[in-house]
Amino acid sequence: MQRRGFLLIVAVVALALSGCHTKHVPASSTDADTQAGDTKITNSAQNLAPHPEGPPAPVTARPQISDTRPLVVCFGDSLTAGHGTDLGQSYPDYLQADLDALGYRYRVVNEGISGNTTKDGVDRLGRVLSMKPSVVVVEFGGNDGLRGLPIADTRANLDKIIGTLKSNRIKVVLAGITLPPNYGPDYIQQFNATYTLLARKYHVPMLPFLLKGVFGVPGMMQEDMTHATAAGNKIVAKNILPLVTPLLKRAR
Repeated sequence: MQRRGFLLIVAVVALALSGCHTKHVPASSTDADTQAGDTKITNSAQNLAPHPEGPPAPVTARPQISDTRPLVVCFGDSLTAGHGTDLGQSYPDYLQADLDALGYRYRVVNEGISGNTTKDGVDRLGRVLSMKPSVVVVEFGGNDGLRGLPIADTRANLDKIIGTLKSNRIKVVLAGITLPPNYGPDYIQQFNATYTLLARKYHVPMLPFLLKGVFGVPGMMQEDMTHATAAGNKIVAKNILPLVTPLLKRAR
């Protein structure tokens, strides 16, 4: 009995000693990385913490000043849009600069879209009317002619555009265009006559050829020989200017 008690005491002591010498397992590399990451995040959070001076002063938003100048809308296709030139180099951009220099307080809006036909112009009339412009420069027809569309359709669409603008008491300037000789003299003659007939019908000022002084002049036309360069668009603006200014009121 005493021998069993002695052996039991020895076993308990041995077990206790083995627990005291348990080997320490080092943290894995993953655990180390996590700890380092936690340290970095903590440091970053400290850097982002507000400074002891207190919260930053509130930023006062600048009041938005709306442009209340009456509008001159240039309504047309790629010749109006400034196709192939950089931003700010379309003829409406240069028309704006010319009006500013002469003291006319108007804002010129470029509503030219490349590829538009007269039918597209009719479809976009609602947008232009919603702007309530003082003057609209209408420049459509080139794409109709280049596609060989029926003259009667082109004429009817332009009539719709001009008539609708006039019925809404909007002043109109009509800008014409012509076609290359390979379209034949009969088609070209009827095409050109469209602008003259409508200008007379609605008593609006007309520029027979938008690219006057531009087409065929070195440096004024792009390689496609259809669209004006930036320098050419400056001339186009000068062509339009004397037709627009009589319809405007000079700022006092």
